[in-house]
Amino acid sequence: MSQKPLTYADAGVSIDAGNALVKAIGPLARSTARPGADAELGGFAGFFDLKAAGYSDPLLVAANDGVGTKLKLAIELGRHDGVGIDLVAMCANDLIVQGAEPLFFLDYFATGKLDNEVAAAVVASIAEGCRRAGCALIGGETAEMPGMYSAGDYDLAGFCVGAVDRDKVLTGADIAPGDVILGLASSGVHSNGFSLVRRIIDQQGWELGQNFPSLGQSLGAALLEPTTIYVRQLLPLVQEGQINGLAHITGGGLLENIPRVLPEDCHAMIDVGRWEQSAIFKLLQQAGRIAPEEMARTFNCGIGMAVIVDPNRAEDVASALGGAFEIGRVEQGQRGCTVSGSAGTWNSDRGWSATHHA
Repeated sequence: MSQKPLTYADAGVSIDAGNALVKAIGPLARSTARPGADAELGGFAGFFDLKAAGYSDPLLVAANDGVGTKLKLAIELGRHDGVGIDLVAMCANDLIVQGAEPLFFLDYFATGKLDNEVAAAVVASIAEGCRRAGCALIGGETAEMPGMYSAGDYDLAGFCVGAVDRDKVLTGADIAPGDVILGLASSGVHSNGFSLVRRIIDQQGWELGQNFPSLGQSLGAALLEPTTIYVRQLLPLVQEGQINGLAHITGGGLLENIPRVLPEDCHAMIDVGRWEQSAIFKLLQQAGRIAPEEMARTFNCGIGMAVIVDPNRAEDVASALGGAFEIGRVEQGQRGCTVSGSAGTWNSDRGWSATHHA
């Protein structure tokens, strides 16, 4: 008995579906065009013209990240219109803290069997994230790998490159005791801590479609709220030299991220009583019986970006950022951060504090 000639499609990979996806997402990429990049897809690599972007003595800055297990919730709910924004945000926000303007972005989408409708929705959300960050989507990779992923599952990785003129790099070296730490509010859990979130959901037997009065929406909608991209707010102030340091609050929370930008002799003191704990964090903390100290090192707890400024500039910078508020101060001491609260804050019946030394 002769064996049927095999094709790539027989092995579970559709070249035609991949080509159709590239054709479908071309307009999405073009919508992110900016000076320096036309955002056309189809070549073997993407180009960016630094001279056209207006840089005279630039340093390139690169970052890459993913969305983590937040994707499991998006897949379960069939909602893919926000995860691409998360993907861009996790990279672009890491660039602005160095003073760099995000210039271009590339994505990696991997799945067991390509579903063009899902993939196009994801790429559309990546394009939206790029527009919010002001960077061009100049390329990417779609990998169809049968046997690597369960049915319906996919994973994402993002890669972003930015630039900053040499004399405007934000190193944190100008941070000094007495500086004010401002907070920019997060839009929710962002894209960190979801393994713990999912554990709480499983233990409580919650459904993602379940409505919670305290949230004013379903649990799934609250958790899938896309990560805020802070680039457009912060870039003008960074370029004007108004900011001494920035910390993107991701995994490790306030406690471990702020020290990453501090000089050796500076210690950040954060008072959580300066802002109201948002409903989603209150719900998760109470359900998981999570100690305040653990909250401070796991979640952003309502603060997506810490902005460190000279005290004489704090009021003007807060006003320019529209909604920034003081959350603490920099003091003399061993490099690190202390997050503290009085009795009644973060579901605690006592005063508490947590300290991390970098």
